[in-house]
Amino acid sequence: MSKHDISVLNGLITTTCDSVKGFEGAAEDAKSTRYSTMFADLARSRTEVAALLQAEVRTLGEEPEDSASFLGTAHRGFIDLKQVLTGKKDMAIIAEVEKSEDHIQAQFEAALRDSGLLSATLAAINQAFAAVKVGHDQASALKNSLA
Repeated sequence: MSKHDISVLNGLITTTCDSVKGFEGAAEDAKSTRYSTMFADLARSRTEVAALLQAEVRTLGEEPEDSASFLGTAHRGFIDLKQVLTGKKDMAIIAEVEKSEDHIQAQFEAALRDSGLLSATLAAINQAFAAVKVGHDQASALKNSLA
C-alpha cells in the first residue's frame, strides 16, 4: 500500500466528482438540448472515471473518496450566481465548463508527472486521463466554435 498513491488518487477522485457535479448542473441549466445532452454525457463519462480511480484505491487496500470538494461546491455556487446575473446564457455556461476542464486536465497532468507513483497507479491515471482529455477537448472545441 502506498499512502502517496492513495492521496494522489483521492485528490483526482474529488476533482472528478467536482466535474461530475459541474456537468450535471450545466446539463440542467443549458437552454440548448444539444448542450444539455453533451454535458449529461460528459457527467456520465466522469462518473466512470471516478469509478476507475476508486477501484485503484481499493486495490491499494483503502476506501476511496466518493464526494465533491467544498471548493468545488463553492465554485458551483459562484457559477450559479453568475448564471443568474447573466440570464443562464449557454455561452456563459460553456465558458465556465471549459475553465473547469482546464483545471481537471492540469490536475491529471500533474499526477502523471509524479515520479513517486507506482506503475499500476500511473497506468490507472493514464487510462482515466484519456477520458478526461476527450471531455476537455469537446468543451474547448465547443467554446471555440461559438467564439
